[in-house]
Amino acid sequence: MANIIKEQQAILEKLNIHQLNPMQEEAIPAIERTKNTILLSPTGTGKTLAFLLPLINSLDIENKEVQALILVPSRELAIQIEQVVREMGSGYKVNAVYGGRPISKDKIELKHTPAILIGTPGRIQDHFRSERFPKEFIKTLVLDEFDKSLETGFEDEMKAIINQLPGINKRILTSATQSVRIPTFVGLDKPITINYLKNATSKLVVKRVVSPSKNKLNTLLDLQNHLGNQPGIIFCNLRESIQTVSNYLEKNGISHGCFNGGMEQKDRERSLIKFRNGTYQVIVATDLAARGIDIPELKYIAHYELPRTREEFTHRNGRTARVNAKGTAYVLVWEKEYLPDFVKDAAVEKLDKKAIRKPQFWQTLFISGGRKDKISKGDIAGLFLKEGNLNKDQLGVIELKQDCTFVAVPVSLANQLVEQLNNSRLKKKKVRIFVI
Repeated sequence: MANIIKEQQAILEKLNIHQLNPMQEEAIPAIERTKNTILLSPTGTGKTLAFLLPLINSLDIENKEVQALILVPSRELAIQIEQVVREMGSGYKVNAVYGGRPISKDKIELKHTPAILIGTPGRIQDHFRSERFPKEFIKTLVLDEFDKSLETGFEDEMKAIINQLPGINKRILTSATQSVRIPTFVGLDKPITINYLKNATSKLVVKRVVSPSKNKLNTLLDLQNHLGNQPGIIFCNLRESIQTVSNYLEKNGISHGCFNGGMEQKDRERSLIKFRNGTYQVIVATDLAARGIDIPELKYIAHYELPRTREEFTHRNGRTARVNAKGTAYVLVWEKEYLPDFVKDAAVEKLDKKAIRKPQFWQTLFISGGRKDKISKGDIAGLFLKEGNLNKDQLGVIELKQDCTFVAVPVSLANQLVEQLNNSRLKKKKVRIFVI
């Protein structure tokens, strides 16, 4: 096993975090000394780090089995937490398992048992049924975004998993809302609650954008032209609506990606990668993108279709105005549309100004090599700067994955770089490079 790092300060330095926020400073020691903790704090306030630091501190170096299980409601959240644990560089093995990827991949990774296992309920149940690892050594159970994973419809899966964990002596539940009853099967005996929702002072501004017709596509385009190249998310209720909006944005030259539960996991991940690196200006998404995805702070989100509940409205809005930042939620409404209470008082935004829209600058290249090939970001940068003759301003975000890498380069140079660099050698591997 690699050198184990439990020292909080050393981990924070690896993450380039200079100071914990007040919620984390209260939550970390509380979780360490308490058997059952409920952590409530707005989206983007660092709940993941708040439970991971005490979790890592509780692990036994000598134990070679799974010691901590983190259950999450979405694949994206599983991937995101796994990435944070890896970046912490503690030396403990971590794996994320989830539906939408081959179970054969899970089997290979679980042959070398992780200390921390992250997963969606359905996939965790699959592995429990197949008895791929002992369950009695799991001492810590985390239900991240428990309001989602304990919703009606998921209870049976969650109950089946938790009832197979006889050794649990610490439970940590986190959420950005407090709207769900916690079932007795979770075993939450006399929990302490750390509640930062009541202290949250949001800098969110909600504005209505009124459409003269029931079909709001023209109004959505006017809003995009009003906002210019600012990155944002356009929320829809239905996959069919996403397709309609996507077709319209494409016809009008607005670079965008889509994100919904009907997409292949690979395509969902690539949409987020291209959004993070600037290839896409916007993401058109269902409520799946309202939580648990790894994207930067946004200046705005837009509700193309009205959310069905106040909770959905809150979660969507949580993608902007996070922590201390300002943000705007635009709600597109037909002038004769019924408005729920949580939207009624929003001021109307006039779309009379148009921002200067710059053409798409970045394009994303795929490279068929990653961490398992001992390739580093430095190796990738070296290839593009030296062999591709780029200057530093022309090399965008590099995202290194286990078996591949994604690099943002200028649109104008993308095809030329593919021609120059395809089949190059990185370390000992010949890599394919192409535009995605």
